[in-house]
Amino acid sequence: MKHRIFDLEERTARFGEAVIEFCLELSFNPVTTPIITQLVASGTSVGANYCEADEAESKKDFRHKIGICRKEAKETKYWLRMIAKALPAQKTTARELWIEAKQLHLIFCASIRTTDRHIREERAIPS
Repeated sequence: MKHRIFDLEERTARFGEAVIEFCLELSFNPVTTPIITQLVASGTSVGANYCEADEAESKKDFRHKIGICRKEAKETKYWLRMIAKALPAQKTTARELWIEAKQLHLIFCASIRTTDRHIREERAIPS
């Protein structure tokens, strides 16, 4: 994930793919199996929810769906941390993915702030 993409649909899809590739390389055991399952779910959900947000029917709908993207990115950071603890040999790759999840989380936070501002401004304009 060294090269950054500014098309968020493509970027989140590539992130989900990278999470899948990473998880396919991990060893499964009683500790890692549930963590891997959660990591795949949250890591791929970021892009799926971004696609939903991109097709939102209103600013409020967009705001809600981007909020889900933000939560999934944050959850993915958590599961990557747990994998790094459970499989120390994978710490470097987990850290690279964690950095991308953090960047996505920050992008979604900024998007939410901007959307909230636009919603407030629309409410303030008299009809």
